[in-house]
Amino acid sequence: MLKLLVVEDHALVREGLVRLLGQVEEDVQVFDSADFESALAMLDSEGDFDLLLLDLALPGIDGFAGLDILRRRYPAMPVAVVSAFDDTPTITRVMNLGASGFIPKAYSGEALLSAVGEVLAGNIFRPNGHGQQSSRMDDATPLPPYRINVQPEEVGLTSRQAQVLALMVRGLSNRDIAEQLDLSEGTVKIHVTAVFKALGVNSRTQALVAVARYGIDFGNVF
Repeated sequence: MLKLLVVEDHALVREGLVRLLGQVEEDVQVFDSADFESALAMLDSEGDFDLLLLDLALPGIDGFAGLDILRRRYPAMPVAVVSAFDDTPTITRVMNLGASGFIPKAYSGEALLSAVGEVLAGNIFRPNGHGQQSSRMDDATPLPPYRINVQPEEVGLTSRQAQVLALMVRGLSNRDIAEQLDLSEGTVKIHVTAVFKALGVNSRTQALVAVARYGIDFGNVF
């Protein structure tokens, strides 16, 4: 029998997911939990689960920390995050922490079941065309609670891109950054474009807002 666990604090969403997942196949048992602590207790008492679907914004725990705990304690169990926070850095961090999939809550029931099927088949599911950031960062969807001191690589930045972004935060122009890093101005522009893509933004101003929101730590980039 297929065993699934839904960890979601909003009752309406949780109940909807449970009903929907009952359609995955005929012989399926879907458990649910409203908080992380009770989910851990259920994992210990009910034995092996074939898949856990985790909300990223649970009360009482940072969603990323919760995912990290699950991957460490139950390394053989696939975990798919189901979240409304589907910006590019969030998805990148989730996948870097070892999730088997990221499923946006904006998905239809059919799309969600298809994504779950991919994960159950042993594949990694990452949505296509994700991370369409609001054109104005101040109008963007509120972010889930991030821990302090997020490292640049956790949001998909290379070491050089992190250096370029750190200097952008200091207010340096592309020409100044090129001189500081002993690069051509053209190379810096390429790195800036890559930084924008990683953060899901379109301008320097949006990038600086994203740095503040995600709490990116540049302490070790130089």
